[in-house]
Amino acid sequence: MSQPDGQGGAVARRPRDPRIDAFRGLALIMIFIDHVPGNPYENFTIRNIGFSDAAEAFFVMSGVAAGLAYSGRFLPHNLASNGLWHAVSPVWHRAWVLYLVQIFLTVWAIAIYSGGAMVFDMPALTKQINLTQVFENTQSALIGIPALMHQLGYVNILPAYMVLLGLTPFAIMLGLRRPWLLAGASALLWFCAGLWRLNMPNFPNAGGWFFNPFSWQAVFVCGLLIGLSLGRKQRFVPVSRMLLALSVGYLLLVVVWRYVPGVGPFLNHQMARLGSIGVPFHLVSHDKTFLALPRLLHSLALVYVLSCSGVVFQITASAISAPLRLLGRQGLLVFASGTLLALTFNVLIKGSDIALLNPFLLPPLGVVAMLVIAWVYEAAASRKAHAVYATDPRGSVLARPSETTRKFGNGLALSKKADVQA
Repeated sequence: MSQPDGQGGAVARRPRDPRIDAFRGLALIMIFIDHVPGNPYENFTIRNIGFSDAAEAFFVMSGVAAGLAYSGRFLPHNLASNGLWHAVSPVWHRAWVLYLVQIFLTVWAIAIYSGGAMVFDMPALTKQINLTQVFENTQSALIGIPALMHQLGYVNILPAYMVLLGLTPFAIMLGLRRPWLLAGASALLWFCAGLWRLNMPNFPNAGGWFFNPFSWQAVFVCGLLIGLSLGRKQRFVPVSRMLLALSVGYLLLVVVWRYVPGVGPFLNHQMARLGSIGVPFHLVSHDKTFLALPRLLHSLALVYVLSCSGVVFQITASAISAPLRLLGRQGLLVFASGTLLALTFNVLIKGSDIALLNPFLLPPLGVVAMLVIAWVYEAAASRKAHAVYATDPRGSVLARPSETTRKFGNGLALSKKADVQA
């Protein structure tokens, strides 16, 4: 994460916020675990304590990282010195990389389930994860897949992220000048998407994208605005005792809603009654595609509460969180690896009777594999700089290329170079 300093495109390196990498790493682990249904560890992922799940966390963290990584290029003096394309091109290049990864994962998902159907003599596998069109309506599916209009199960989060990243330059330019206008426009788009069922189209299936970018931009833009503020060493939403109390209260209400007998059915019934008198469905449901209000509020409340705690910063910056930060730094590689592992494990669990290939043992092996992959990549990329982490939540320490490596009191190394991956 970096900010240009305006001197001929030179870059003043900004330390990474450990919370971003640690929570993104944790979200990637939870996404992987939730993508291997039937394992006992899915009872401990974030979706068990609220309405939102790791997907919302993934979008928020991605927005924060994008705001920190790219916003400096859009500052007026840098635009005047280097031009608009210098600012826009890295963002769109990243979006293009996401598209290539999406196609790669889709092809491998087809191969994995096809191979499983052959090896285990289970033709039913070719009808799972939305594969029916691929085998029974191949010509249309081969149009829909590269056009991102036919997405397979477990391989459907990157298209929305790619679309949002493609629009990020425009969001950054508005957010740097009028952040609350961007927030208002995002909220209005979210509301209209649910009200009028706006979504990207599917083909050859009917309907729209499971992760509807018109709705999910709300959590991405929230993260983006946080990232833009962090780049200025500020908070987008100041710490407020009242707002913190409301956020904690809502999080506790959701736990009661879900687990106290009788409360959930009663409150859901009241929401259904509101829907029956004309209240828009995305305000009174738990729909994931349109990011219904209870899910959205839960994710925002969780982000706010965690951001207000200094203890959270210390934990994520500590040695115990190093594996999570490693996964977060290599987010796209880890996500792709985890997706392929989850798909493979699903096929093995369904088709194999080998005792070791069971839902209890496979998820931990998958997490270890993701850690190894991330570590090997960083070790192999020795020419790249080591990650640099801030020593306090305000990110008060800036590392410039001319500085020599030195140690801080909390044991975090400040390198003369910084990892600038978004």
